[in-house]
Amino acid sequence: MSQNKAWLTHYPESIEKNITIPNVPLGQILQESAANFPAQNALSFYSKKITYEQLNRLAQNFTSALQKKQVQKGDRVAIMLPNCPQYVISYYGILNAGAIVTQVNPMSVERELEYILKDSGSEAIIVLDALYPRVKSIQAKTNLKNIIVVSLQPSGQELAQDQSFESFLGESDGQIQPVSFEPEHDVAVLQYTGGTTGRSKGAMLTHKNVLANVLQCYEFFKHELEMGKEKCLTVIPLFHVFGMSSCMNLSIYTAAESIMLPRFELDEVLNTIKNEQPTMFPGVPTMYVAITSHPRAEDYNINCIRTCNSGSAPMPIELLRNFERKTGSKILEGYGLSEASPTTHCNPPFAKRKPGSVGIGMPSTDYRIVDLATGTEEVPVGELGEVVIKGPQIMKGYWNLPEETAHTLRDGWLYTGDIAKVDDEGYLYIVDRKKDLIIASGYNIYPRDIEEVLYEHPAIQEAVCIGVPDPYRGEDVKAAVVLKAGKSATEQEIIHYCKQNMAAYKVPRMVEFREQLPKTGVGKILRRALREEAMKK
Repeated sequence: MSQNKAWLTHYPESIEKNITIPNVPLGQILQESAANFPAQNALSFYSKKITYEQLNRLAQNFTSALQKKQVQKGDRVAIMLPNCPQYVISYYGILNAGAIVTQVNPMSVERELEYILKDSGSEAIIVLDALYPRVKSIQAKTNLKNIIVVSLQPSGQELAQDQSFESFLGESDGQIQPVSFEPEHDVAVLQYTGGTTGRSKGAMLTHKNVLANVLQCYEFFKHELEMGKEKCLTVIPLFHVFGMSSCMNLSIYTAAESIMLPRFELDEVLNTIKNEQPTMFPGVPTMYVAITSHPRAEDYNINCIRTCNSGSAPMPIELLRNFERKTGSKILEGYGLSEASPTTHCNPPFAKRKPGSVGIGMPSTDYRIVDLATGTEEVPVGELGEVVIKGPQIMKGYWNLPEETAHTLRDGWLYTGDIAKVDDEGYLYIVDRKKDLIIASGYNIYPRDIEEVLYEHPAIQEAVCIGVPDPYRGEDVKAAVVLKAGKSATEQEIIHYCKQNMAAYKVPRMVEFREQLPKTGVGKILRRALREEAMKK
């Protein structure tokens, strides 16, 4: 059996291996949930609750207001907000107008914001009031015509010619001009890559791409989910593709209540879990690190969460075990990327889970491991290569980057840039990114191999490894670590520990102690930022 088909044997008869994607626009999932569960809470934001009927009406009013501003099919509209009800209203309002959602990280500085707005050609933006001056400072260099400002608290800020979210909605007459959709071709979302490996690129995700991933995830987890009954802790940023799909869109499709928090603050998260009793918690490793490190995590009834999905970054095995031992919950680690809407793999709830693996393919997803040199030859089971993926969730291409698109999409396969292997049962193991590979004295060193060992050290809370230039070896391994509260260690102690637990050529030559590691908005450790810092020294 080909390595990319072995996963099929794990699917029970009740789970479809290949699913049919209806030819409908993405926004229809909100309309259907509103029709079937009108009184069910869709959003919970602190003390505010919004039902599905209310959310659908607000999204339609937003669509109407956009059309009154002459926003038409194919126009780009940016969202630069933290998690809040206005995000979901704007997102579905934009989709219903046939326009394209341009996701913007609220932490973007002026230079990054200007690049995304100019590259996308966005003509409108929905932005948090605290970030409004940032947008105004670069507006003249962009195509922005409309700026809609969201205030989560009463604000006396003057908006000049721009308008508040409330006044914008007030312009709606409730009427929507009909839009003709081609879901397979029409772009729903411009999802800019995190820039962890270079210049940020806009992945064009069609209505069919995003809807397919929602349906794939539902089919995979359908025995864990009950329509109209679930509660999802939504603290992963919605501007991130993982939060967009696994929190917002999957919740909308299943008529779940999305319990929204604008940022990850540990005490607030734990109290929210205790008070709201969510049943789903898509998270990233740094969140699980924080919860595991809390001295009284067991007191917050975290075992109410049945589905604990980890994505966006590798989950160290020791962290997974500690979290489960302390909370009683089970983490199912998965894998995805912006170009795949994003989920392609996950440890199955219906078959064996393998710590250290990102699991098996989602329904209707093929994958294989190909040689690193040419990308054309499938390598044997257990050998390292680049993972390539095919499925209905794979992007249309990169916005305005035909050469990058041709390099990444070849014969229908998405070349991920991730080094991986599969075992004889089809489980996928991500080793590292091709660009993160460290080559020292001719040896290929995968940072994750070292990081797994470092995470087992009793004093280390977080760790990351990079390659730094060395005139003799080509590169040396450098580790950056954050120690647990109240713990201490020296550079020599950690190097000695590594010598005892790994081959000599992998051992870090230097260890840097830091208060925190640089991260993306979703909490992924930003290895590139550490490399850039090292190059300047």
